[in-house]
Amino acid sequence: MKRLVVAAGSLALAVVLSIVPAAQDVPGGRGQGGGRAGGRGAGRGTAPRARKVVLAWADTRNGIAQHDSVSHALSVIERLGYESGAYDTYIRTDSHIISKHPTMTDGKPASGGPNLTNVDAIFFLGHRDIPLDAGQKADLLSFVKEDGKGFVAAHTATTAFLDWPEFGEMIGARYDGHPWNTAYGPVINEDPGFPATRHLPPVFAFTDEFYQAQEYSRDKIRVLLRLDVSKMPANPEVHRTDGDFPLAWARSYGKGRVFYSALGHGAATWDNPDVYHMYFEALKWSLGLTDADVTPRPLK
Repeated sequence: MKRLVVAAGSLALAVVLSIVPAAQDVPGGRGQGGGRAGGRGAGRGTAPRARKVVLAWADTRNGIAQHDSVSHALSVIERLGYESGAYDTYIRTDSHIISKHPTMTDGKPASGGPNLTNVDAIFFLGHRDIPLDAGQKADLLSFVKEDGKGFVAAHTATTAFLDWPEFGEMIGARYDGHPWNTAYGPVINEDPGFPATRHLPPVFAFTDEFYQAQEYSRDKIRVLLRLDVSKMPANPEVHRTDGDFPLAWARSYGKGRVFYSALGHGAATWDNPDVYHMYFEALKWSLGLTDADVTPRPLK
């Protein structure tokens, strides 16, 4: 894959602007809503936002297997929305705002800022045990399933909330290790028609920490990318016997749209145009700015 070589920050991010519509052509973009501040006039009693709003959420407080890439990944997501004009972003690493009734640390109602009543999609890069109470969990599921909002998750997301079955149902699978750690391998593009994978070739070589999925069914998700395990070294930690090793998928969850990809382990990966363009297009799809068929399909 000729674009596997990592580009530098601003130069790399500029590439995506050459392959997406001009800001004034993006639904909710700057041409329709003025500058950045105009899009963030989001507090109670203010004018409606001119653009969609993404909450980039990555709670990593438990300290287990923290990834150095998280900060850079969140900044890339924010910058893609800002420079394209497609959406505005709030970056948060705490979880108090994952609620339709957020509170401050003293328990009083929060004033201003993002919460599940005033954002349109979540980009999630949290992992492991994230402290949410029962009310927050219900609000998060309702945000997607009943309110029809978007949920785009990356890499470590399938390691989160392992004791919360409904989250696993929403995201579509659970983490089951990374047999080869960081490795070089061939990736098959199962759906070149989906917005987030349209720019990728039918088969391409890639280096990443490929996560193995469990507790998932192709009856519920539409697999977009999968690792060609037939070309990988034999590994006793590969638990599936059918050769099915999905790396990206999309699904409808009630009224909402959910996307996940295992790609994104290293910070440099987020400077790869193929990777950040995938997540950018996934966010646009989750926000309803583009459409796609996510009917589940069996393994070919």
